[in-house]
Amino acid sequence: MAIGKNKRLTKGRKGNKKKAVDPFTRKETYQVKAPSMFATRNAGRTIITKTIGTKIASEGLKGRVFEVSLADLNGGDEAQGYRKIKLVTEDVQGYNVITNFHGMDITRDKLCSLIRKWQSLIEAFVDVRTTDGYTLRLFCIGFTKKQSNQQAKSTCYAQAGQIRSIRKKMFDIMTEEASKCDLKELVQKFISMPESIGLEIEKACQSIFPLQNVCIRKVKILRKPKFDLLKLMELHGDSAEDTGAATDKIAAENTVEKLKGGGGRL
Repeated sequence: MAIGKNKRLTKGRKGNKKKAVDPFTRKETYQVKAPSMFATRNAGRTIITKTIGTKIASEGLKGRVFEVSLADLNGGDEAQGYRKIKLVTEDVQGYNVITNFHGMDITRDKLCSLIRKWQSLIEAFVDVRTTDGYTLRLFCIGFTKKQSNQQAKSTCYAQAGQIRSIRKKMFDIMTEEASKCDLKELVQKFISMPESIGLEIEKACQSIFPLQNVCIRKVKILRKPKFDLLKLMELHGDSAEDTGAATDKIAAENTVEKLKGGGGRL
C-alpha cells in the first residue's frame, strides 16, 4: 500500500472518548452481622454492585466469606488476636448480611513462634459430625517438652511409637468433644475456652510423653445440612416468627370495661 493514500488510518474515530465514571457510584453497602455467640455482632461492612436487570445484589452476596480476627469479634480481647474466624453469608435481610460460622485458623506468625528446634511436632486431623448435621475437619497441633528428669539433655524427641499413641489420643478426644454437641456449642468452646481441648489432650498424653502448646490449629466445615432460615435466626438470637406486640393484660381489661358502658357493639 502506497504511503499517504489512506489518510483515515491516522485519524481517531469520532466519539471514541468515554467519560470516566466512578465505579463506586454503582455500589451499595451492606452491614455484616455475626452470630449471637460472638460479643460484637457488627463484624464490618461489605460492598456490592447495585441490582441491575436480572443481576440481583443479594444473590451475589450469598456464599461470600469474611475473615475476621477473634479479638475484634470478642470485644477487643488482644490475647485472642492470633485466631482468625471465617463467616459465610447465608441470607440477606434488607441491608443486613446474615452470616454463619465457616471455619477457624491461626495466624502464620503465631504458628511460627510455636515451632522450635530440639522438639517433636505432632499433628493430627479428624472428620467429626455434630448433633445438628454439620461435618467438620479439626486439625490439632502439639509439641513435646522436656521431662523433669531430663535437665542434662538438650533435646526432647518422642519415639515413633509414642507419636502414634499421642495421635490416637488426639483423634479420640477431638471426636468425643465435637460429636456430643451442636455447632453453636462447639464454636463457643473454640472462642470462650480455646485451650480446653488442648489441655485435655495434654493431660491424657502425660503418661506417654509430656506435651506443651497443644491447640486446635484449624477448623474446616466440609458439609452442611439443608438451609433452614428458622435455625439461622435462632443462631442470631432473633425469632423469625411474628409473635405480635406485648400487651398489658390489666390495661386491656380496663379498656374493655370502659367500652362496655359506652354503648354500641363490642
